[in-house]
Amino acid sequence: MPKAVYFLMLPNVLSLDVSGPAEVLRLSGQFQLHYVSPVPQITCSIGMSIGQLQPLPAQLAEGDILVVPGVADSARFFANPEAAQARQWLEGLRPALAQQRFSLVCVCSGALLAAQAGLLDGYHCTTHHDVLTRLRQQAPAAQVKENRIFVEDRGIFTSAGITAGIDLALHLVNQSCGANRALEIAREMVIYFRRSGDDPQLSPWLRYRNHLHPAVHRAQDVMAAEPEADWSVPLVAEKVHVSSRHLARLFRQHIGISVREYHEQLRLAVAQQRLQQGYGLEKAALTAGFSSGRQLRRAQQRNA
Repeated sequence: MPKAVYFLMLPNVLSLDVSGPAEVLRLSGQFQLHYVSPVPQITCSIGMSIGQLQPLPAQLAEGDILVVPGVADSARFFANPEAAQARQWLEGLRPALAQQRFSLVCVCSGALLAAQAGLLDGYHCTTHHDVLTRLRQQAPAAQVKENRIFVEDRGIFTSAGITAGIDLALHLVNQSCGANRALEIAREMVIYFRRSGDDPQLSPWLRYRNHLHPAVHRAQDVMAAEPEADWSVPLVAEKVHVSSRHLARLFRQHIGISVREYHEQLRLAVAQQRLQQGYGLEKAALTAGFSSGRQLRRAQQRNA
């Protein structure tokens, strides 16, 4: 049975905050989309009128998903009467959210409205970089994370700016429908697919991409293109035009592992592919860049 997803529609809502995640969820075929608002019609950020909006439901059912998109001028449009009504409605949902009866998904500045309703207190969360300071002010009891595509914590999902809502929606599809379906949708929409680095089922080509630092992405791209090559930290740093020390610090800061550890995981993924293709241990190890099957086994044990 499809899961019900409710998009909270307020005046000046960012159109892509709604349409991007909605298209991802629609393509999965496993979600039933609803658009709710305190008013029957709004004008969105690009000047388009959106009508026939459903009233705010009195309560959400077990397993439902509530999406709170951002608005183009959050300081103004989260302070209007429609937002006040929505905020009061959100406050009434706090007990059910705390019991994880439904999931809350905040896209971009939508996290600010959730924060104002007290929904993020005690949770890890993020938002668009331009309003991170305001999120900390409005949710002082929350653990606000910088430089993240999205953050998941006990049924509450928050994402960075605008297109990050698509990444988050793909993550939801992965959870409900599996990684293959999420990848199919990403390819169909011709988008770069990033998911949470905490998912153990991810290959290293997708894992550890849940950050925004361009130099780290460039370094990851360099090693991923030729994982069997002998990539030293100085060589990778030279390729991405930063110092070795700075690159090492960036990897630790943004993905939590070292350059060497990331490279080793790429090699392990290649070796595993070769083993599944019928290669012997030694040949699989050598084609992945390991010096021997014994070195491959040691790497497997370190990453078990």
